[in-house]
Amino acid sequence: MHQHSNSPPISLKKRISIIGGGSAALAFAAHINTEKFDVVIYEKNKALGRKFLVAGAGGFNLTHGSNILDMVKQYEPQDFLEQALLQFSNEDFRHWLKVIGIETYVGSSNRVFPIKSIKPIEVLQAILKNLKHKGIQIQTGKQWTGWNPDNFIQLNGSEHIESDIVVYALGGGSWKVSGSDGSWLSFFKDKNIPNLDFKAANCAFEIQWPSDFISHHAGKALKNITLSSSRKTYKGELSITTLGLEGNAIYPLSSDIQSDLAAYGKAQVSIDFKPMFTEKDLLNKLEKSKAKSINDKLKTDLVLSNTAIQLIKNHLDKDSYANYEVLAKTIKQLPLTLIASAPIDEAISTTGGIDLEAIDENFQLKALPNHYCLGEMLDWNAPTGGYLLQACFSMGVKLARHLNDQVS
Repeated sequence: MHQHSNSPPISLKKRISIIGGGSAALAFAAHINTEKFDVVIYEKNKALGRKFLVAGAGGFNLTHGSNILDMVKQYEPQDFLEQALLQFSNEDFRHWLKVIGIETYVGSSNRVFPIKSIKPIEVLQAILKNLKHKGIQIQTGKQWTGWNPDNFIQLNGSEHIESDIVVYALGGGSWKVSGSDGSWLSFFKDKNIPNLDFKAANCAFEIQWPSDFISHHAGKALKNITLSSSRKTYKGELSITTLGLEGNAIYPLSSDIQSDLAAYGKAQVSIDFKPMFTEKDLLNKLEKSKAKSINDKLKTDLVLSNTAIQLIKNHLDKDSYANYEVLAKTIKQLPLTLIASAPIDEAISTTGGIDLEAIDENFQLKALPNHYCLGEMLDWNAPTGGYLLQACFSMGVKLARHLNDQVS
């Protein structure tokens, strides 16, 4: 039988199915060679990039402005993402954004943002315009529901899609409002693909504050402090909440704290209220102060906030508070006991998901050749400040370039 002249030509290009429409998927799609591949993105929501937009609600932090070698050190485990980050660095990301019409600047905290006039939705629209120009197909309302017996992906329970390559970019377990709920993990568990349950990361942690302390200090900030776990120290600020503590000084300690919570049922951290001074400096200031009361010495000579002073008072008895040596030591190292993390859905990100042992250096599942996993669905972690988004883009680009090079 002859083919009718108006029939579409049979494509000899390999077919790639991308499951999920978040940052890693967008980065991969933007860098895959559509002269070599037919690419379709399947997204369960009505639109792509929901978490991308939710993340931008509080100031759209795209990446971080530090040297890429310094950036690499912020990731856990460090060696997992090193090659991807070096292949597509923060400078590469900013250059690519500029090419698609999004100018960026480095803020005072070294975080990178779109210039003031550009809203998060405009960044997403610029990326989607780029995908459309490349001929990437997008199908929404398509929920991935596992595999059929031939390992074809299954959508909405009954639709089976045959693909040469499948890229899973299913997100982590936080922010259900964006569709990122981690429910997909059960399908990988059924296939015995190594995995870990999700845990909250970059999240608040619970402390049993005295009720009178909460009534006076909830919502107050502790600024220019450092916070230490048993293994790490970070500088930043903390917010006192009715639950406990949150903020950019505690987020990077999430994995350490979660490990201790799992092992011991509690975790110990300590605050240094004056990281710019030594204990001896503080002792000198206290001894030389002309203020009458200890409270006034702390306020005027050490410039401690009422909230910091109250935390110190809660920790020390009356005699210890009056002992300058004990007081100076406590200002440098106030211990706090954390008893739980905030619920996963209140976390900025999660750890857990697909175990890194389950994939090769190009994110391919060892148990399922030509099936790849990207982004937050893998078990890695990074602090807030643009590191999470940068890693998702770097992974997407690394895989796209790898596949582009595989096909002549």
